[in-house]
Amino acid sequence: MKALDFVGNNRVIEQLGCLIDSGRFPHALIIEGEQGLGKRTLARQLAAALVCRSESKPCMECAQCRKAVQNIHPDIFEHSAAGGANSFHVDVVRNVISDAFVQPNEAEYKVYILGNADCMSVSAQNALLKVLEEPPSYVVFILTASSKSMMLETVLSRSVVVTLEGVPLEDGVKYISDRFNDTDKNSIRANLEAFNGNIGKATDALQEGKTGDLTNVCVALCKALVNDNEYALLTACSVFQKDRQGIVFAMELLKNIFRDALVYSSGCDLVSGQLETITLLKNKLTRQKLIDLITICDKLKEMALMNSNNSL
Repeated sequence: MKALDFVGNNRVIEQLGCLIDSGRFPHALIIEGEQGLGKRTLARQLAAALVCRSESKPCMECAQCRKAVQNIHPDIFEHSAAGGANSFHVDVVRNVISDAFVQPNEAEYKVYILGNADCMSVSAQNALLKVLEEPPSYVVFILTASSKSMMLETVLSRSVVVTLEGVPLEDGVKYISDRFNDTDKNSIRANLEAFNGNIGKATDALQEGKTGDLTNVCVALCKALVNDNEYALLTACSVFQKDRQGIVFAMELLKNIFRDALVYSSGCDLVSGQLETITLLKNKLTRQKLIDLITICDKLKEMALMNSNNSL
């Protein structure tokens, strides 16, 4: 299978491609991963590959692929919850099940993409389970979920689950910079580091201009540190009370700034793009202090990712 406009997760792509090419694609696939990793994009490409009539799937040239890309294929259906617990209602699942027992119109398969399936109520999952136990031979369900932990074990046991992860840093930088030619690569790299290789979240942050605001906060934090100004430090940190991802981003950028200050005199390349702040830190803080601050950044980032209290 060819993964078009999709980067990273090569092992998952290879695994799914082998299943399609061998004709052993499961009746139910769950694509797990946080928002922004490309679950829906991959689900749509898999649907196109399943209805494609060429040897190299999806070819994006045959009539089946073109209809899939235009979202007008009569055998590909997509339903998605708005988000939130129990927002994927049982009535939607019942309608899907009723339609599933009707033969395909054009393709060998009927493909149902069910987005945010982890938002299904228990009754909706139990209704889906009935068709998963004895599905028609031509039906494929592709479910996307932020976390499989919200799915019933009975549903999981009848599905193949794959997990998407963030992309390697340089692959992500190339992908985003190819699409946003006027965006500074240092900013792209900082965002990808902050969002653990999540291209969707990094791109959103760049487009919203959030990067610049958080960079200014990091500079203010550095100035407060060198001036030993606790009030200024707390004031700068106040923006993070309701922004967990902002904490993750700030810790990555601060770590890069502290690292740059640590190696500045050695002639190594600088990665943070904050020369003025680096010079200030280098002149005011000891080497050991900079090393300690890098360690603190790692600890705070880990705490944020573990959903610790933001104020703490």
